[in-house]
Amino acid sequence: MLRLRNVNSFYGNIQVLKNINVEISRGEIITLIGANGAGKTTTLMTISGIVPARSGEVLFMEKPIHNMRPDIIVSLGISQVPEGRRIFPYLTVSENLDMGAFLRTDSENIKKDMEYIFELFPILGQRRNQPGKTLSGGEQQMLAISRAIMARPKLLLLDEPSLGLAPLIVKQLFEIIKKINIENQTTIFLVEQNANLALKVANRGYVMENGRITLSDSAENLFSNENVKKAYLGL
Repeated sequence: MLRLRNVNSFYGNIQVLKNINVEISRGEIITLIGANGAGKTTTLMTISGIVPARSGEVLFMEKPIHNMRPDIIVSLGISQVPEGRRIFPYLTVSENLDMGAFLRTDSENIKKDMEYIFELFPILGQRRNQPGKTLSGGEQQMLAISRAIMARPKLLLLDEPSLGLAPLIVKQLFEIIKKINIENQTTIFLVEQNANLALKVANRGYVMENGRITLSDSAENLFSNENVKKAYLGL
């Protein structure tokens, strides 16, 4: 479904991604783990077209997208949930969800999808008329993920969904992520510092260090890899 070939990305004159190669097949959950500043978020931003690839290719469904505008990339079926939630604080929960469906015209299905969201996250249903800024951190993360789902993405990019959340909320979110993958057949690319949780839900994983992919394997093998254990699992 998605292929990055020898991708190099920069912020100004500073190179962040160095010859990145990643492949994601339809229906998979793939995780990208690494330390702060390794280039994980930049990888997602490059896929979304927010940080243009200076060289190399990003292919989605075999179609080059590395020179496309972000809104065009969204219309093709890629949605990103950014780090730090970034919901619309003064819009209600329902209005935030409507924004996720901005490019859609199938109003009946939009209504059905919103009800599906409220089944996934009942607390959002209870708070549907509240401004986003009045939600807790965990509820805002639920809303950010839900807003992306409203676009009906083929590929969902999740950037640090567990960041700053209580363990119980994190556990609930990861159960929902797995559910979205199975029920909606949504392919997921998960960037996550909590490597322990990420590798438990993922099929495969990549390890990134200083802008380079240094290791890729099944999630199970990465979980038992001694170097990964020491560096990222605290074992």
